[in-house]
Amino acid sequence: MISLDKLKQKLAQPCNIVITTHHKPDGDAMGSSLGLYTYLIQKGHHVTVITPTDYPVFLHWLPHNSEVIIYTNHEAQSKQLIKNAALIFCLDFNSLSRINEMGAEVQNATALKIMIDHHLEPEDFDDYRHWNTKACATAQLVYDFIVNYLHDSALINKEVATCLYLGIMTDSGSFRFPTVTSDLHRIVADLIDLGANNAQIHQLVYDNASEGRLRFLGYCLSHKLEVLHEFNTALITVSKADINKFDIQTGETEGVVNYALSINGIKLAAFITERSNEVKLSLRSAGDFPANEICKKYFNGGGHRNAAGGQSTDTLAAVTAKFKAILPEYKNLLLQ
Repeated sequence: MISLDKLKQKLAQPCNIVITTHHKPDGDAMGSSLGLYTYLIQKGHHVTVITPTDYPVFLHWLPHNSEVIIYTNHEAQSKQLIKNAALIFCLDFNSLSRINEMGAEVQNATALKIMIDHHLEPEDFDDYRHWNTKACATAQLVYDFIVNYLHDSALINKEVATCLYLGIMTDSGSFRFPTVTSDLHRIVADLIDLGANNAQIHQLVYDNASEGRLRFLGYCLSHKLEVLHEFNTALITVSKADINKFDIQTGETEGVVNYALSINGIKLAAFITERSNEVKLSLRSAGDFPANEICKKYFNGGGHRNAAGGQSTDTLAAVTAKFKAILPEYKNLLLQ
C-alpha cells in the first residue's frame, strides 16, 4: 500500500486517470464515478470513466454521462486507456471479478489502483484504499476523500454535488436504511447547499419509469410473489420470458425486491431472475438477518448484511428450490 502523501504527489500533476466501477452500475456506482470524474478534471487530469457494461437509462442525465465509455462496446479503446493510465480508481467494488473481463486488464495495468468502497472483505489488488463498511454509499466516501483527505472542498461544484447526492440517495434507500447517520445528513445538507437539487434528482430517478416497467412491477406482485409465512420470507421469481414480455431494460428490475420486504412481518426477501446465461439473486433483509451470508455461502456472491446479491448457473427452478431449502437453517433468526 502507498501512503496518502504519495497519492497526493501523484495527483499534484496532471496525468491519465481511469475510473471504473462494477458491472451493471447502479446509482451509487455512476454517481460516485462521475462525481470523482468532475472533481479530477477540474485539477487538469485526463480522466475517463469506463463501465464494464451498460447501465440504466434513468441515470443517463447525470453530468458528463455522454463521456462515459462502455467496455463491451469499445473494448480496444478501453484496453488502451487502461494500459496508458497512471492511476485507476476502482469505485463501489472490491473484487476484480465484479468488473468482468476488465478485471484482467486492471490487474495487469502498471497504474496505481485506488479503491474507494464500502463492501465487506476487499481483495488485495489495490495500492491505496479508502474503505469503510459503515458508510452507506461509495459516494459518501468520495465526498470524504475529497473534503477530509485531499482538502479540496472548494472543488465540489454543483455537478460534483449532484452526482454524489444521487449516489447517496439511491444507496441509502432515500435515506431510510440503518447506515444513515446524522453525519450523513450533514454531508447531504452540504451537497444541497453546493447546488444539488434534491427534489429534481429524486424525480429523475424514481418518477421516470417506462410503462413496461410499471406493468412488470404489477405482474410481479400479482402473479410472481410467494410468501412463506413459516419463515417470514417472501420471494419473487422471474423468467427470461417474463423479462422479454415486458421489454425490461437494464436497471428496470431495481427495487422490486423491496416490495416483498415491505410486507408486514417479512424479515427476508428475494428477487430471483433468469438471465441469458445465469440466474441472479437479490436479497434484502430486516434487522440483523445476514442476507450477505446466504449469498456468499450458497450463491457465489456477497454484499452488505441487509442487501446482497449472488448468481448461479443452475436453472431458475433449481435456484428457487435451493433458496427455499436453505431457509430451515435460518429459521430461528427469521422468526426472532
